[in-house]
Amino acid sequence: MKLLLIRHGETPLNIARVLQPAATPLSERGHAQAAALATRLTSYELAGIVSSDLPRALQTAHPLAQATGLQIQTTALLQERNFGDLRGRAYDSLDLDPMQMHEAPPGGESMPEFERRVAAAFAQVLALQADLGGPLAVVSHGLVVRALLMRHARAADDQAMGIRMHNCSLSIMSATAPYRIELLDCTAHLAADLREPARSLSGG
Repeated sequence: MKLLLIRHGETPLNIARVLQPAATPLSERGHAQAAALATRLTSYELAGIVSSDLPRALQTAHPLAQATGLQIQTTALLQERNFGDLRGRAYDSLDLDPMQMHEAPPGGESMPEFERRVAAAFAQVLALQADLGGPLAVVSHGLVVRALLMRHARAADDQAMGIRMHNCSLSIMSATAPYRIELLDCTAHLAADLREPARSLSGG
């Protein structure tokens, strides 16, 4: 059985290179990306959909739910790392790389706190997939998908190390140990005009 790990579609703040507040929605192109992903995944005979409860992830999951007739289950465990008071700030205005910082920003999560939450999310997702008995779509955020792959999947030659997750990309891993990566950061379902601009970052 498989876990289909999906990063949400594009948002206006992805393009503006801004750390995103929780309520950030998809852009028009992000909605189109989500529709294209739903078309691709209709052949996977999904057993369920679980999503971060943040709007940009839920809006990515909705076309998939409509295409499959499945209900979306949500969990706060799949939310993006909380950057606290840095949210709403442009990357270029910071004197550090927020994606690499280990300490907690004011009002936010440290890297160890984030990784513990992702580990709890992974356990929850595995339990849900086992209960459903079929492929599970997991809609989340760039840093969460990357952490799931790097910390919990068996990656040949560290293939997930340093990978940047593109908007609305699909990664697939087995849902049973040793949790092998079968597909990584694939955007084959996106037409050229729906693909992510080069300056957009992997977080969010």
